[in-house]
Amino acid sequence: MDISLHATLVLVLCGCLQGAWGQAKITVSNGGKWGTWGPEQSCPKGSFADGFAIKVQTPQLTGDDTALNGIRLSCSDGTTIQSNVGPWGHWSQMKKCPPGKRLTQFRLRVEKCQGLKDDTAANNIKFYCTDGTELQGAGRCWGTWGPQSLSCGQNGICSMASRVEAPQEKGDNTALNDVYFKCCSETPTFQSTQGTTPSSTTTAPQLQ
Repeated sequence: MDISLHATLVLVLCGCLQGAWGQAKITVSNGGKWGTWGPEQSCPKGSFADGFAIKVQTPQLTGDDTALNGIRLSCSDGTTIQSNVGPWGHWSQMKKCPPGKRLTQFRLRVEKCQGLKDDTAANNIKFYCTDGTELQGAGRCWGTWGPQSLSCGQNGICSMASRVEAPQEKGDNTALNDVYFKCCSETPTFQSTQGTTPSSTTTAPQLQ
């Protein structure tokens, strides 16, 4: 076999194995463009994401709206995780998949750039569980729902990172713009602890 062809086949095979055994990332194409990506946070080894809560600012009427400010995942061992979070708004109650089921896919509602008008970027998120259950956040209604992400299948979601714009001293604030998730690299073993109070939260610093 030609040496260069052999090397190419090895690289392709390694790429396939990385996709099969590594943590696959799921994204959407309609995320906002402002802000920086926060650190990636993961559920403890052996657990998986089984629910979520969002941090949302109420409509400001004549003020500056930011809508969606943060996304928090509940893990099946009772802990929670979150990446970058904006400073405005309040956290919602957790919405959970049926017992033993996992978050596996998502959609994001995003308002496109408004030019000289008030921008809000991401407004809401919707998740799908491994049994097909749909969970929609209580976010704002500006913008439109984008396409569904790829699915993590039965392995479910284990990690996340969010893109958040820091507060602007002068100008328009948008807070959370985009988010991605990573699939569990193997089928988790911890069962869901629905009905219990989360024992701890792994977080990134809130943007000031």
